[in-house]
Amino acid sequence: MSAPDTHSVTDVADELFGAIERSDIGAVERLFSPDIAVWKSGDRADNDRPRSVKIINWFITTTAERRYEILDRRLFDGGFVQQHILHATGHGGASIAMRVCIVIAVGADGLITRVDEYFDPAEIAPLMR
Repeated sequence: MSAPDTHSVTDVADELFGAIERSDIGAVERLFSPDIAVWKSGDRADNDRPRSVKIINWFITTTAERRYEILDRRLFDGGFVQQHILHATGHGGASIAMRVCIVIAVGADGLITRVDEYFDPAEIAPLMR
């Protein structure tokens, strides 16, 4: 199976972060391959698709608004690396500005097959209160 073209990878990246910003969990699910593996800082093992969707759904329902400030995005054959600051405000008024580095692999079918997300887990704590 061949890698997606650069335009497709950019479209997937834009759609993923746009869907999270607009609270569209259905769009996120549609971008995830059935066999996706997701790892984030603090995890001991990869998460499967149902668990990953549940985590994103928690984030969307915990926050009133969210915005990605993209600092850098680099494409590679079959995916991209992105550095961003995730700005989010919880329903209780707490806010975060969390710096993140994320590596995402995209299959030839345009679905996300792997996510590795690096951030300081302590920075999300204000949303947990």
